[in-house]
Amino acid sequence: MAAKLDVEQFIDDLRRANRESESQAAIDEVLARTVSEPARVAAGLGEPSVAGLHTLYHSSDLTVLNVVWAPLMILMPHNHKMWASIGIYTGREDNIIWERKGAVVQAVGAASLSEKEVFPLPEDAIHSVNNPIRRLTGAIHVYGGDFFEVPGRSEWDPETLTERELDLDAARERFREANERFERSR
Repeated sequence: MAAKLDVEQFIDDLRRANRESESQAAIDEVLARTVSEPARVAAGLGEPSVAGLHTLYHSSDLTVLNVVWAPLMILMPHNHKMWASIGIYTGREDNIIWERKGAVVQAVGAASLSEKEVFPLPEDAIHSVNNPIRRLTGAIHVYGGDFFEVPGRSEWDPETLTERELDLDAARERFREANERFERSR
């Protein structure tokens, strides 16, 4: 059996990296080192079993989430208003990168992330997320601020691509619904 990720040490390493002058780059190094051993991460966090935003650490200047995506789950375009770094430890996460074009957003790029990969997003990024596979995907998402208390965040309607205020409760509801679909499919 693989060694188990020491979650407290991992968080301490991220907190130390966040104090560096190039904090996101330092965070990416810690995250890349960590997800390079997926079995170790799964042993420390537990094998993904329920989709959701599982908080590992939360402060005013750093949030660390174990994000578990249900099979075939899609999250509409949204922004964070802070940098974010994503590290995949099991499964796959596809990101579409969007750019404002007048009153709507337009897709301008994409990144397919697999196990052991890290993907940084700048503070002004708009992205949507899709788990394109038929099993749970586990990813560590690190944010350069308080993910839960950022005012003025937006999401974009999946049909019209028009902007509206981000509704974090509605996002949690999408995870709940995705879990229900996953359970019915088992």
